[in-house]
Amino acid sequence: MQCPYCKSTDSEVVETRVSEDGTNIRRRRTCAGCGKRYTTYERIENVTLIVTKRDGKREQFDREKLRTGIVRACGKTTVSVEQINNIVDEIERELISGESVEVEAKKIGQMVALKLKKLDKVAYIRFASVFKRFVDLEDFEKELKRLIK
Repeated sequence: MQCPYCKSTDSEVVETRVSEDGTNIRRRRTCAGCGKRYTTYERIENVTLIVTKRDGKREQFDREKLRTGIVRACGKTTVSVEQINNIVDEIERELISGESVEVEAKKIGQMVALKLKKLDKVAYIRFASVFKRFVDLEDFEKELKRLIK
């Protein structure tokens, strides 16, 4: 493991925690080179998921790409990093346990939108504006009316 501060590969694990569902391990490490602490995560690598995009292109599922999109939507809201990580974990778990290793990007977007809608309405609208490709103010207005109902 490489230290994010000094790039030393010599570190010591000072604490290990297993997630509630048993799929992730969190380790606190101390760098032998600079003495700073940092956190690493280990998770079981399951099946490779393939995402089919709107334009027909296919790419490997990337949980960091999913997480980044959710973080953008949740910017300046009360949604915590832990809540965002939980959403990413839940969606990945649901996708892996699904019938197919191939999933449409649209389905992933719907899953995220549903979870954000329950969690934070502003984050939901931000996400929906990109996911549903809002073109003008009327698109926002229609979605807001649906959200208020």
